[in-house]
Amino acid sequence: MLPITLRGGLFVFEEHIPPEEGYEIESANMASTGILPDAAALPAARVTVFSTPLAGEKGKFLTHSWIVLKRENDTFWSRYEVLGFASRDYRGERNPAWLGNKPALNRYAPDGRWFGRQPVVLADLEGPAAAAIIPRIEVAIANYEATLGQYRTWPGPNSNTFVAYVLRAAPELRATLPPLAVGKDFKSGIFVGLSDSRTGIELNISGILGLKVGWIEGIEFNLLGSIAGLELRQPALKVPLFGRIDFLHRNDEKNAARECEVRSFLILIGSRCL
Repeated sequence: MLPITLRGGLFVFEEHIPPEEGYEIESANMASTGILPDAAALPAARVTVFSTPLAGEKGKFLTHSWIVLKRENDTFWSRYEVLGFASRDYRGERNPAWLGNKPALNRYAPDGRWFGRQPVVLADLEGPAAAAIIPRIEVAIANYEATLGQYRTWPGPNSNTFVAYVLRAAPELRATLPPLAVGKDFKSGIFVGLSDSRTGIELNISGILGLKVGWIEGIEFNLLGSIAGLELRQPALKVPLFGRIDFLHRNDEKNAARECEVRSFLILIGSRCL
């Protein structure tokens, strides 16, 4: 509760998100970022997972994710995501529609910005390894809505629940969603078993209380969708409402700002930064 309280206090005084990265503008920037090449120029199969902050002020606390795939020799990308309520159409123009929990196909550019926000790549697999997992991913996509039920923002199933569900079908991607991806841990009822990446174990109660310990996931404690813990592969803190704080790589301006905030929090409670 302490970091959540501090984050709320910082929110009052920090700079607001610029209007061009909010829902309010008439035409949002959803254009391609150029992260992915032209599909026709890439004969190999490929699977890529993206994540980006939400639009507006909510992007300080929450993320959206989607998955893009291309079968071998296909000349087009297929972008799948769950949107629930979509305020924009495929052109980025305001056109509100309720899409529910059914995965949407190619509503936006495969590597497009999210209301002006630059996405990051969480996983990227190419060649025979990607070709081998695409059939499993397509089965997971086809069965998602029937398996998880109606869309629900919190604790899920939502957009992040969908991508986490797909990742469980393809552990070869060796990926996990970021700590601010609320809904990623949603599972109906009580779950005890292997973690999503199959590299650890998990105890989960309806996505609102849980514990994960694994090489890919690190150590995560989930309370009401807020994540606290440690990342093991690339040592970092996972702090509620702050997200992932990597103390080893300081060239990321956003990460540096969050590190500064967390250091302030640690000083506040009398701890030391190592």
